[in-house]
Amino acid sequence: MGEKVAADGIDLADRERYRRKLHECLEGLERLLAEKRFDRPKNLMGLEIELSLAGADGLPRMLNSQVLERIASHDFQTELAQCNLEVNITPHRLHGRVLDQLAEELRTGLSYADRKAREVAARIVMIGILPTLTADDLTAASISESDRYVLLNDEMRAARGEDFTIDIQGVEHLLSRSPSIAPEAACTSVQLHLQVTPSRFAAVWNAAQAVAAVQIAVGANSPFLFGRELWRESRPPVFQQSTDTRAPELQAQGVRPRTWFGERWITSAYDLFEENVRYFPPLLPICEEEEPLRVLDKGGVPELAELVLHNGTIYRWNRPVYDVADGVAHLRVENRVLPAGPTVADVIANTAFYYGLVRALAEQPRPVWSRLPFDAAADNFDTACRYGIDATLRWPRSGRAGGVAEIPAVRLVREELLPLAAAGLDAWGVEPADRDLYLGIIEERCVRRVNGASWQAAAYHHASRQGLERHAALAAMTRRYRELMEAGDPVHTWPVAWDVGKPVATEESAPDEPGSADDSRRGGR
Repeated sequence: MGEKVAADGIDLADRERYRRKLHECLEGLERLLAEKRFDRPKNLMGLEIELSLAGADGLPRMLNSQVLERIASHDFQTELAQCNLEVNITPHRLHGRVLDQLAEELRTGLSYADRKAREVAARIVMIGILPTLTADDLTAASISESDRYVLLNDEMRAARGEDFTIDIQGVEHLLSRSPSIAPEAACTSVQLHLQVTPSRFAAVWNAAQAVAAVQIAVGANSPFLFGRELWRESRPPVFQQSTDTRAPELQAQGVRPRTWFGERWITSAYDLFEENVRYFPPLLPICEEEEPLRVLDKGGVPELAELVLHNGTIYRWNRPVYDVADGVAHLRVENRVLPAGPTVADVIANTAFYYGLVRALAEQPRPVWSRLPFDAAADNFDTACRYGIDATLRWPRSGRAGGVAEIPAVRLVREELLPLAAAGLDAWGVEPADRDLYLGIIEERCVRRVNGASWQAAAYHHASRQGLERHAALAAMTRRYRELMEAGDPVHTWPVAWDVGKPVATEESAPDEPGSADDSRRGGR
C-alpha cells in the first residue's frame, strides 16, 4: 500500500480510460513474457515487516507520523493506520550468511526505531494483531494521512455501499461493524519477496500456495481482536472481511472477495494478472501518461503502472509482482502469509523455512501441486488459521500408495518438510550453521507445540487467573510480550507464568467489552 496517488476527483471518463489501459498493460505483459524480456535469475529475496506502536501501558498509540519524522529513514514507511508503520530490508542474495545478516540488520533497524519511538512515549511491537486494540481505535479518523489511503477507503466504502462487518466465531464470537476499512490495519504481516524468472514463476507460486497452511501452523501470532479470543491466526478472516467490497447478495452469487487464496494451480504468472483484471473492478482508476504498447513497439520496457496499481488492491496471500529495475523487467512472488513477530529470531526462522521449502518443492520431479487438490490446499489454510500449531492438515502420501492423508501439522513439519527446507537452503548455498540454527527454531516449536499465538493465549489466561479483568489481562500480556520480544529469545522458550502485578494506570483504558454496542454481550467469557 505504499504507492503515492493523488486523491483528486474521479469521473466516468477516468474509469473508462483506466479499464482500457489495464487491458493494454495486460497485453504488454503477455508480449514481454513471449519475447523473454525479463531479468536473469539473481537469487534475490526481500523482507518487509509491518509494525505496531504501543505505549508503556500496552495500549495502541496513533503516532506513526511523529515516529517516522524522528526515524527519518526511507527504510521505514507509513501503513494504513496511525498506530502502524513498516520497515523494509534491502534485498539480499540468498547465499552464505544471509540469514544472520538479515537478523543483524533487522535488530539494528528495530532498535533504532524503538529509541525514536520512545521520544514520543511509544514502543515498537512486532505482533500479528495488537491484543489491546478496540473497535474505537480503528476508525476513519485513525487512518494515516495519505492520499492513497483516503482514496482507497472512499472507493471501498462506495463499492460496499454499507458498513463492513467482521463476524468471526473462534474460541469466542466477535461481531463488529465499521463504516471504514480501518479495522484492516489491525493486521500486521511479514512479506517475503522472491525474484524469479517467468519459467519458474508458476512452480514457485504453486509451491508457496501449497505450504501457506504450514507457514501459518508454525508461525501463527494473532489470536485476539477487539478483546476477543478468536482463531489462532485471525489476520486472514479479519483482512478479508474488513476489505470485502461485496454486498451480501454478491457474496451469495459467488463473487470473489478482494482478499483471496485463489481457486486453482497456475501454469504462468500471466494467469494471475489476467484473473485480477477479469474478476475485480478497479478501485483506484488513476492513469499515467505512459502508453505501454508504444513503449514496447519502440523496444523499451513499460512500467505497466495501471496493472501494478490494480494488482496492489487485490490481496492474494501469495501475490504476483511485476516491477522494473534499471530498465529491466522482473517478476516476484510476494508471500504475505505470515504475521509479524514475535522476535527477530522467530521472523528469520520463518523466513528460512519458507525460502528453503519453496525451493525444494518447486524443484521436485513430482510436484506437490500435482498430487494435492487445490481445494485441499485452501481448506488447509483455513484449518491452520483456526487451530495454529494444533492443526491437522491434508498432504499427499509418500510412496506408491498415493492419495492424500490427514496428518498433524507438527508431524508433517518434523518428518517431511524440515528435511526438504534444509535441502532447499543447501541449494541456495546458505551457510549450514545458519540453516541449522533457524530451522532448529521451527523444530523446537513443533516439539513443544508453542508458537506466538499459543503463548499469547496461555499468557492471557494466566493473567486472568491472577484476577485481572479482560482488558487489563490483555494489556498485561501485551506488556510482557513486549519485554520478551525485546530480550530476543525465540517464542518457544518464553515462560507463560509471571507476576502480572497491578494494571498500569492510564487515561486511555479500554472499555470492558469490545466492539460496538450491539455486540457487547456476545461471546463473553
